[in-house]
Amino acid sequence: METKTQPLKDSDPLRTEVRVESHPLKRCGCATPTEKCPDAPRTLKADAFNPDTVLVFDVRRETDYAASDEIIPGAMWKNPEKIDIWVNALPRTLDVVVYCVRGGGVSNSVVDRLQAEGVKARFIEGGIEAYKAAGGKTVTK
Repeated sequence: METKTQPLKDSDPLRTEVRVESHPLKRCGCATPTEKCPDAPRTLKADAFNPDTVLVFDVRRETDYAASDEIIPGAMWKNPEKIDIWVNALPRTLDVVVYCVRGGGVSNSVVDRLQAEGVKARFIEGGIEAYKAAGGKTVTK
């Protein structure tokens, strides 16, 4: 006698999900344990960014950071050239947003590395300049 089962609906209180993988999943949930995460969003629109809801890192190059007197409130500066030193200290349970001057190569490379390490990271499109142009507030560092 063959038993037929009906699939559970999302609203069914008995529904559980079991995921069996032969390798660990990154926090974003994709099955790519290394390199770029193909499923996680990489960018965040400057006008949709709220620095109070995420962990924020300023990853401007050291010379760009030193030449500026402003920072997004709550942001911590991390030297992108020394990412090997600080990447493993980042929490894997929080959303992380990084920014550089214009949201280009520096932010892209930092997000690539953070996502490869299992951090749910995105960067602000257009960097701190786009954030300010969209009305975002900065503070003196």
